[in-house]
Amino acid sequence: MLLTRFDPFKDLAEFEKRFYKPIQNEGVSGFVPMVNTREGEFAYHIDVDLPGVKKENIKVDINKDILTISGERKTKEEVKEEDYYKVETSFGKFTRSFTLPENADKENIDANYNDGVLEVVVPKLAEDKHKKVIEIK
Repeated sequence: MLLTRFDPFKDLAEFEKRFYKPIQNEGVSGFVPMVNTREGEFAYHIDVDLPGVKKENIKVDINKDILTISGERKTKEEVKEEDYYKVETSFGKFTRSFTLPENADKENIDANYNDGVLEVVVPKLAEDKHKKVIEIK
């Protein structure tokens, strides 16, 4: 009979290995684009780095107060030489969501894609200049 010492963390370590196992080993590479957000005087700006993503594979939509940027990257690199042939493909879907502030002008959001960078501009609603503070007596 073989005795082994009980290790309460062994199962946890195995779970962690399986959970954090790189997806590339299964033939699919994960893709999480880098995002920069900033607030200007008149608008909010969201810049998303999407190298290798075609414009037609990007979708920007809004549902209630949630702005969602999603898409898919499909790249294929092929090298053909006399005695050598190599093909590498990389693909992955992505989704990033942002909760818009109350003063966001949802009707006039603009998106531009240039040189692998998507810029989404969310204008701010004009402040109500006629707002008056009532003094409490």
